[in-house]
Amino acid sequence: MKKHNIYTLGIETSCDDTAASILLNNKVLSSVISSQDIHKLYGGVVPELASREHQKLITPVVNEAIIRSGIDKKQINSVAFTRGPGLLGSLLVGTSFAKSLSIGLDVPLIEINHMQAHILSIFIDSDQKPPNFPFLALTVSGGHTQLVIVKDYFQMEEIGRTLDDAAGEAFDKSGKVIGLDYPSGPIIDKLSKKGDPHAFKFTKPKVEGLNFSFSGLKTGFMNFIKKKSLANKDFIKNRINDICASIQNTIIDILIEKIIRAVEITQIKHIVICGGVSANSVLREKINSIGGDNKWKVYFPKIHYSTDNAAMIGVAGYLKYRDSIISDLSCSATARYKI
Repeated sequence: MKKHNIYTLGIETSCDDTAASILLNNKVLSSVISSQDIHKLYGGVVPELASREHQKLITPVVNEAIIRSGIDKKQINSVAFTRGPGLLGSLLVGTSFAKSLSIGLDVPLIEINHMQAHILSIFIDSDQKPPNFPFLALTVSGGHTQLVIVKDYFQMEEIGRTLDDAAGEAFDKSGKVIGLDYPSGPIIDKLSKKGDPHAFKFTKPKVEGLNFSFSGLKTGFMNFIKKKSLANKDFIKNRINDICASIQNTIIDILIEKIIRAVEITQIKHIVICGGVSANSVLREKINSIGGDNKWKVYFPKIHYSTDNAAMIGVAGYLKYRDSIISDLSCSATARYKI
């Protein structure tokens, strides 16, 4: 099974992005992502609509990834797909398609844990030298906030997670309260650049250990905006930049405080920050600054591999194929899938 040049097709359909990628070993030859704009009308992802859109998009997206890669589909050595966690309907579309393609091409099928793939995106070929094991990983996105000790490619231990909302969800729901489009995280980041991060103070939840909580912060923010808007109907309009900077600063501080605590407990100073929120400019600036002061080695995937993508599924698939970790056709999609 082991070959010098391994071509992997990665397929990602865990939420509302239909994605496919072709990799030669850990080098990305193509990466195609079709985002589902329909969810903007509802201010969040509608699961039933997401699965229907995946059904429409998956064939053209995979085909486009193969065309852009410059290889023939017969050169593909394995098909890697997101088994979970995620929206079950969305996952079923990718799982079924990957199984069919695996049978049609007569190549191995490789199931991938979406959360592991976010972390393993740091091993996609780039100018940056990847971290040594063990390292700490903070995966922070719209659906997940999780701290993990990574002992090997597929040996990971969760040491902290959100008890309610994820950090990305806190960004999106806060943005919705002040009338921003979905997803709100990138918009808040942009508007924050012109605002004062200390203009307004929001209460940080007190959570023991390395776990996170953002539900109370979200509720507090909603009540704050409601109160201020009743007193002044133009409050949001007049202070939008300061509001964005302040809520962003609070969310980022919660994340950083837990990372600092995790380093103190584990004494591991190699840190990977991944997931969609890892693209946030303030998070990157603050982590790099603190890392420099404390002699940490901090790693971020490239921005375009931070949000959900199939290149991260492909690199995880390559690493499994290389070690002969293959799945069979009996594996099924699962909405909950521990790391």
